[in-house]
Formats: sequence, C-alpha cells, structure tokens
Amino acid sequence: MADYIEVHVTAGDRGEAARICRVVVERRLAACAQVVGPITSTYWWEGKVEEAEEWLLLLKTTADLFDDLAASVREAHSYDVPEIIAVPVRAGSADYLAWVARETGPGSGVQHGVG
Repeated sequence: MADYIEVHVTAGDRGEAARICRVVVERRLAACAQVVGPITSTYWWEGKVEEAEEWLLLLKTTADLFDDLAASVREAHSYDVPEIIAVPVRAGSADYLAWVARETGPGSGVQHGVG
C-alpha cells in the first residue's frame, strides 16, 4: 500500500496558485490540487517580520512522488523559498486513497518528472 501525503504550498496570488496546481496535476504528480484563500501569513523574511496575503494549495499525492512534485513546484513558483511541506495522511477512505494511487501511479499513462 502506498504512503499518502498532502503537500501544502503557498503562493502570492490566485493565478500563480492555479498555474502550480495545473502543472502538478497534468504531470500526474498530484491526483487533486485545491486552492484555499486568501489567507494571511505572518513570517520572518530577510531579518524582519512580514505579513502577506497568500493562497494555500493542498496537493493530494503519494510519498514516493514528493521529490518530483517539489521540483515541479519550484520550477513553476515565483518565490525564492516556496513553502513545500508534506503532511502524512494517517487514514482516509479506501476508495479515495485508491483513486489517488490510480491517478498518480505508474498506470496513469503519464511519465513522472520535471519537464
């Protein structure tokens, strides 16, 4: 059985969020990509506290695809240091998880990887 993860990514605007989602789903690196927002993020950047409106991406995938997914996000992202955090899925409905595996797995009909 695959190890499932949800990958969290933030983007500076809705358009960029949508583009990143499209890239990772088209490459079969995520079975589903959702955009939530706007959200407000408060963080340290270059020695000072910043506050910004961002959009949160929730990407459903398998752990073995994380490296390729992260590389694709970096390629499509405008940030110098994008948030790319994988959270393990400890449980989920069997039919949904099977769908995630089917849409991202070797039988999905698309080569994985960046490019």
